[in-house]
Amino acid sequence: MRFFEIRDQMLSYYPSSDSSLLEKAYIYVASIHRGRVRLPGEPYLNHSLAVAGILAQMRLDEESIASGLLHDVVEDKYANIDEVRELFGPGVAGIVQGVTKLSRLSFSSREERQAEYIRKMILAMSQDVRVILVKLADRLHDMRSLHSGTRGSGNSMAQETFDIYAPLAARLGIDWMKQELEDLAFRCKEPESYEEILGKLEKTQEERRRYIEDVMSILNARLEEHGIKGRVNGRSKHLHSIYQKMIRQNLDLNRVYDIIAFRIIVDSVKACYEALAMIHALWEPVQGRFKDYIVKPKSNMYQSLHTTVIGPYHERMEVQIRTEEMNRIANEGIAAHWLYKEGRPLGKIDEQETQRFSWLRELMEWNKDWRDPKTFFDAVKVNFYPDEVYVFTPQGEIKSFPRGSTPVDFAYEVHTEVGHRCVGARVNGKLVQLRYELQTGDTIEILTAANHRPSKDWLKQVKTSKAINRIRHWFKAEERERSISLGREFCEREFRKKGLNFHNYLNSNELLEAARGFSLRSVDDLLAAVGYRKVSPVQVIGKLPSKMEIEEAAREDTIPVEKRRTAHGDEGVKVRGVDDVMIRMAKCCNPVPGEEIVGYITRGRGITVHRVQCNNIGRGDAERKIDVQWDSGGGQVYPVDIKITHASDKGILAGLSAVLGQLDANVVDIQVEPPGGYNLGACRLKIEVKDTKHLQRVLSALRAEKGVYRVQRSME
Repeated sequence: MRFFEIRDQMLSYYPSSDSSLLEKAYIYVASIHRGRVRLPGEPYLNHSLAVAGILAQMRLDEESIASGLLHDVVEDKYANIDEVRELFGPGVAGIVQGVTKLSRLSFSSREERQAEYIRKMILAMSQDVRVILVKLADRLHDMRSLHSGTRGSGNSMAQETFDIYAPLAARLGIDWMKQELEDLAFRCKEPESYEEILGKLEKTQEERRRYIEDVMSILNARLEEHGIKGRVNGRSKHLHSIYQKMIRQNLDLNRVYDIIAFRIIVDSVKACYEALAMIHALWEPVQGRFKDYIVKPKSNMYQSLHTTVIGPYHERMEVQIRTEEMNRIANEGIAAHWLYKEGRPLGKIDEQETQRFSWLRELMEWNKDWRDPKTFFDAVKVNFYPDEVYVFTPQGEIKSFPRGSTPVDFAYEVHTEVGHRCVGARVNGKLVQLRYELQTGDTIEILTAANHRPSKDWLKQVKTSKAINRIRHWFKAEERERSISLGREFCEREFRKKGLNFHNYLNSNELLEAARGFSLRSVDDLLAAVGYRKVSPVQVIGKLPSKMEIEEAAREDTIPVEKRRTAHGDEGVKVRGVDDVMIRMAKCCNPVPGEEIVGYITRGRGITVHRVQCNNIGRGDAERKIDVQWDSGGGQVYPVDIKITHASDKGILAGLSAVLGQLDANVVDIQVEPPGGYNLGACRLKIEVKDTKHLQRVLSALRAEKGVYRVQRSME
């Protein structure tokens, strides 16, 4: 397309427009693209002119068309936005900047939910609807330039067109553009099917032309006979819709009968129903194939009557009946389709969204009375989704958040542990404070520290219910632990006053029954209640059996320990003053040589060896504790349970196994937990080590591995 043709077309529908702005933009972009080639043998300037030509075809204003000429100069870094603003004004600069932002977005996911997020993101980033129109025109010419069967980036562009840009054109009510984008993407993605359908349609082109002329002649004659003012046109459905019908109904092209649709355009709603009655009197209607979109319009403002009849040659034939205004909105709508989600029942559309955008529908009605398109486009500058923001993860996935959300909201959306350990964030590669408000289009990366903990101040900053609940739960759990510890301390003190040893009761059925006497489920619940001062230690003692009853039960339960040596040997531990006795390593803490240990005489099962710091040994009867020491001459290995939190990257477990093999730490058991969130996994290993030095070398080596976030010794 030549520049003067574009200018003349704009002046034909918008005589008062500023054509000098267009001429200035053309001269500027021609100088920038001089000598540049976009495709073999095609000057780059042709693309700019083609985009501007599409916008003129859509009857847009001079700023939109000038932006079409300039749309890629900032993206390709041939100019900066300040220069564009100075030369062409803030309107053009705003559109060019918006198109540049959209072009730089990376859409890696094609799932249905993600595609919907992307469409919303584009709408949210485009406060001036002209930004989307220029981007659609740019994509349309890109697709026209692709050859059928294009692979690689072209194939990816075609899929993106199916998922993002064709639905956007539909959402804006630009039906002709949606159909052409789908056909062009279809040609690229399915070249064989495209050529097959196109070839068969071309073979019957003359037959279909005569058929259309015959039906149009019949319909025009009947309209005149019934005194209905109107016009008739017929067309073949676009190729992709035919292909979809073939796939959906498992039909061969020869069995797709209604590939031709006829449209009757009349001058009033009353005439629509009169024409419908005329059609049904003329030909037999197909049951279940009548739809009244006039009484109940689609959510994109589309209105029309649809009916399918058995036509003059005994074939199915679709007829659409609408007014001139309905036809204009159906084909050239701009702000008509914001709310419509493909496949969603019309009755389930959010009433709040309907009210929020109802004024856009009114604008469409008013637009016909305005003398220039610029007035209209100035009026439709709006934040389409004022209550939501859409941001990227580093991997390109899109997340939706309430407006005002912060990186902390994002961190908790990724994973609870990521949220707890969040210390900072990078937004678009730059460090920001945690109170930074997320903006649509941002790429967010969370920074964590292993020993970090949530702050109560976060509750004043976060917006998502998930973040609020996770933070509150963390503080509630921490407060519960403090209450349990405090409750234990209160009970120990009160039990001593009564001459009782609290530790004798701690793991007993008596204390559990006392807890249930307060309608509590566990001993920890009871201790927490004491710590919260909801239950007093005196009340706890009152729920227990008498001291005499307990001591008698203890005497009956005491079984003398038989001194013997088992087939397991002495497990590398010596009991001071005793040679033959069964010795077991406590599974709760798995002590290893080098750690301080203590023995505990069990009832009938010999001596269990614990770490001195083990919680269970602290709760036991002091009289049953016995001194033990390591026997370093045995050469034994000892099991240790560790938990590793790591990135869910391919091959990370193999890397961990290699490290353990190099350090001679045998893996006895491994349990892999399913991923609990974005890029975060965990595994539990039982390994065999010789002593604490060996264990520390293993833990240090694992922590140094790439992708490992945390390594900790696990104790029941």
